[in-house]
Amino acid sequence: MRVRPGIALLLVIFSLVVVLVGCSRDPNVRKQKYLQSGTEYYQKEKYREAAIQFLNAIQVDSRYAEAHYQLAQCYLRLGIGSAAYQELLRTVDLQPDHWKAQVDLGNLLLGAREYKQAQERAELVLQKDPNNVDAHILLANSLAALQNLPASLREMQAAIQLAPDRPRSYLNLGALQLGAKEAPAAEQSFRKALALDPKSKQAVLALGNSFQSRSRWQEAEQQFRRAIELDPKDPVAWKALAMLYVAQHKMEEAERLLLQARKDLKDNSEGYRMLGDFYFSFGNTDKALAEYASLYQEHPQDLRVKKNYIKLLIVKDRLDEATKLNDEILKANAREVDALVYRGQILNRQNRSSDAIPVLEAAIKVEPDNAPAHYHLGVASAAVGNSGRAESEWREAVRLRPTMTTAHLALSEVALRKRDLDLLASSTEQLINGEPSSPMGYVLRAIVHRVKGDIAGAEADLKKAIEVAPQNPVGYSQMGQWRLAQKRFPEAEKLFEQALERDPNFAEALEGLLGVYKAQNQPAKALARVQAQIVKAPQNSAFHMLLGLAFMDAKDSKNAEAALQKAVELNQNNMDAFLLLAQVQAAQGSIDRAVASYERSIQRNPRDARMYVMLGALEETRGNWQKAQELDQKALQVQPDYPLAANNLAYLMLEHGGNVDVALTYAQVARRGLPDASSTADTLAWAYYHKGAYGSAIDLLQDAIKRAPQNATYLYHLGMAYWKNNDQARARQYLSRALELNPKFQKAAEIQQVLAQLK
Repeated sequence: MRVRPGIALLLVIFSLVVVLVGCSRDPNVRKQKYLQSGTEYYQKEKYREAAIQFLNAIQVDSRYAEAHYQLAQCYLRLGIGSAAYQELLRTVDLQPDHWKAQVDLGNLLLGAREYKQAQERAELVLQKDPNNVDAHILLANSLAALQNLPASLREMQAAIQLAPDRPRSYLNLGALQLGAKEAPAAEQSFRKALALDPKSKQAVLALGNSFQSRSRWQEAEQQFRRAIELDPKDPVAWKALAMLYVAQHKMEEAERLLLQARKDLKDNSEGYRMLGDFYFSFGNTDKALAEYASLYQEHPQDLRVKKNYIKLLIVKDRLDEATKLNDEILKANAREVDALVYRGQILNRQNRSSDAIPVLEAAIKVEPDNAPAHYHLGVASAAVGNSGRAESEWREAVRLRPTMTTAHLALSEVALRKRDLDLLASSTEQLINGEPSSPMGYVLRAIVHRVKGDIAGAEADLKKAIEVAPQNPVGYSQMGQWRLAQKRFPEAEKLFEQALERDPNFAEALEGLLGVYKAQNQPAKALARVQAQIVKAPQNSAFHMLLGLAFMDAKDSKNAEAALQKAVELNQNNMDAFLLLAQVQAAQGSIDRAVASYERSIQRNPRDARMYVMLGALEETRGNWQKAQELDQKALQVQPDYPLAANNLAYLMLEHGGNVDVALTYAQVARRGLPDASSTADTLAWAYYHKGAYGSAIDLLQDAIKRAPQNATYLYHLGMAYWKNNDQARARQYLSRALELNPKFQKAAEIQQVLAQLK
């Protein structure tokens, strides 16, 4: 039968539709179309759109290795390293001979400081593909990180022999040569890279860095300026030139350059933020805050600007403003990790650490590897008395970020408190390895050397602290403390002044200067010097506190009180100033005002155990021992192992008919915390006395009297212990000595009765 033309056409169209529908249902065709579409987006640098298409391909075929690999590349470009790592792992699981994925995975491991695993990935590839240039480079970098520099350089040379025309290989070789302190060879490698690609910014910057490493300042500057000419909108070149000026102590030139960068890079967030970050890095928080306030007005939608501004507001204790801006971020995204961490910081500073803990735990739940969240959770845990968790969180913070100075410092304080020299040494070495340009690692290692009696090692580390960070005041101040301890006063004074030149707000250095003048009995000079520094930094609470101390040394209690009032007015969290203020008021006989100051400080910071103890001591002098005992108990609720509170509470219980066994427990806590203090030896001895363990009491009291031979109370206790131990001669000796030292001693009547029995 013959088919009519119209029907024939319909049959053709129908057959085409069937074919097309069949193709659209074919999973292989669909996943390849998604892959092709994703590749096109990727080539146009539209990484988010590309990622969506690669995800579509994976939905069609979850075992599509190439789609997983390309998705990993998108995540790398988008800066989502953890997701990229997972996709690369999936790629090599599905296709172990995907050598590009293996090398990329190795480079991520290298960046995560998993050097041995990175090396193993490189060697795995080279076993099957010995001419893989990228694998040789990965192996070279892994070996360098593992401190095997000769083998590292051999691998890099092998990579270059396989592909001698790759500029980036020479850049990598030059970086390794710099690490091996082969600066001339590194320079030649960078020049070779430039010869292969004369417009390579990376090569120009690398050459400039090699010149800078050898203090060839002018040549380095030429290269950095050339890099700016090659790409005027690249903030990296601007920053390199600014840091070159800093290395030469040309801070004003660095500032002028970054002011220009702020104008020229007004559309680049990294570029216009450099000036504010420069101020913050070198301790000028006032200028940094003003700069970020201005940037926030100009770029209110720049989240990084907003976050940095919040961070500075927190540093400056402008917590209400910080809270308002931070709440805006959390309102838009309740799981925004940085904002959760900032909220935790704010709550810690508001002495609401128990409220900070769940906030920081929420941040860690979203992002378990967030080092700042772990650090601030440690701070909050310490504030509520959970010292074990605090140490654990700080250890996790430094594991995640070995360069985190604040966490290392916190662990160092733990180590010093526990007298754990191994922990202190470990913290300092990790800090130095992770952040060799930070002075703090060398300063802390100097303490380790000092405790071990290695004077030369301590001195060398303090000099290194100054060498690696010549614009940081810490090294100068710590060396000043060292010279002060050695009584080399002119050198100490000069070092403290150098520290204050670098940071006019650096309280540690001004305190050191006052120590120099006090050691030389120059109270007038100390007073004049702190007043001069306050002119330069009038809003510094710590400086006003030091002024109060200087007035106290000059026996001027009226002006001391005024200065300390100003200190607490400027910073309600300056607990040391509150403490001194109350002491000055008590010394003046203004007990009610002193009590009010302590109560105000407790209200401001209820987690500071010191304030309860000091107020308790004041109440005891007023005869209110029940109130004193209550305050010591509150101090121990805040900090269960606080030795001063435990010591005072134990003594009060022993003196006023409390439970002797409980008092003994508190006395033992105090002695563990302050094993070298005569007061804790006396209290524990007095507890043993009440328990009838007179021999143990005598041993401790003899130790206390060696340290404080003129203390009538210790002599009285020792005399009573000898009396109960049937040693009448020694009992008479020590009891009589107590009366000679203080005829109005409160236990004089009891002593007279015992002496009468002895006669």
